[in-house]
Amino acid sequence: MPRYLTDFMKILISNDDGYMAPGLMALYQALQDVAEVEVIAPEQNNSAKSNALTLNAPLYVHQGTNGFRFVNGTPADCVHIALTGLLDYRPDLVVSGINNGANMGDDTIYSGTVGAAMEGYLFGIPAIAFSQVQKNWLHLDAAARKARELVLGMQQQQQLITAKPWLLNVNIPNLPYEQIGRTKLCRLGRRHAAEKAIEQTNPRGERMYWIGAAGPAADDAEGTDFHATTQGHVSITPLKVDLTDYDNLGYWAQTAARLVPDANSSSA
Repeated sequence: MPRYLTDFMKILISNDDGYMAPGLMALYQALQDVAEVEVIAPEQNNSAKSNALTLNAPLYVHQGTNGFRFVNGTPADCVHIALTGLLDYRPDLVVSGINNGANMGDDTIYSGTVGAAMEGYLFGIPAIAFSQVQKNWLHLDAAARKARELVLGMQQQQQLITAKPWLLNVNIPNLPYEQIGRTKLCRLGRRHAAEKAIEQTNPRGERMYWIGAAGPAADDAEGTDFHATTQGHVSITPLKVDLTDYDNLGYWAQTAARLVPDANSSSA
């Protein structure tokens, strides 16, 4: 009999809000009775760390009072060391979140939540990044319930045993469970440029800056994650890692040829 019908899934959970974050606990509690769940998360908040790995300092693993293991590194660090030495098994699924705030459109480039999930994907393991749209943990129980349903649905459709890994980015509105709409497959929208940096002076008279808030949606047309979540739906966007601009390879081939002439064609 196939393993997915006889055994619990093995799920690795991480996040970027830190191992004490309410979203992490809610996700763990939602999945612990349907899977063998391991939590390895950052010690501190690591929002906007993307796929960063710590290469110039040692990483330490400790266990918190809540039973979760935590690492003095980035979200990607947590998943990386889990899959390359910390765990003695290969998880069936890597899940990241539930993040305190949306990861839509351009956010996915910066997101530590997505970065943790992507690290699992890079190791050939299916992965999902979960986020709530607003930053207040409101109706977190409903978001966790939706996350559980999606994970169980993937298992029931045998999506965890496919030869090719996949990476999904999921955003859930902060609504009561009964008010959350359908799950919609979406493309990423786009944001305007971030707001202006905040300039301040510290007690020593030195100038310092805070990164400004993310810009509003620039592309929130129907079919985007922004549009779906605004309408109260759960957005699901399949992601890929290949950033190659295939549509313009021909154009850049001609440009590159003019920039770097073929040595064999030059005159003696």
